[in-house]
Order: sequence, then C-alpha cells, then structure tokens
Amino acid sequence: QGTVRFNAIIGRDGAIQNLTVVSGHPLLVPSALEAVRQWKYQPTLLNGEPVEVVTQIDVNFTLQ
Repeated sequence: QGTVRFNAIIGRDGAIQNLTVVSGHPLLVPSALEAVRQWKYQPTLLNGEPVEVVTQIDVNFTLQ
C-alpha cells in the first residue's frame, strides 16, 4: 500500500497531458500511470473559455 503522486497538466479538452511522477513506490507507479492516463476531466473554464490547468494527482493504494 502507499501513494503515488504525479504532476500533470489537464488540457483544454479535459485530457491528461505531461504526466510526471513525483513520488511513490516503484512497484505501484506503473499501475497508477495506467489508471491516470485513462482519466478524463471536465475542462476548467476561465471567462467561459476552456484553459489548461497544472495540478497534482495522488493515487492511493490500500490493502483490505
């Protein structure tokens, strides 16, 4: 279990762009990358126009 942290840019279309790993256990990173690359966000609007957003994404892995 653990957390994988990414820096990412969410594009004007809501797709993940420029995804980079900041921290996380090396065994968890590939699964987290695969999951996050599939995510789609609702575009962020500024004055009614979609804009790119720089954000941090945490993916938490827990054992039950």
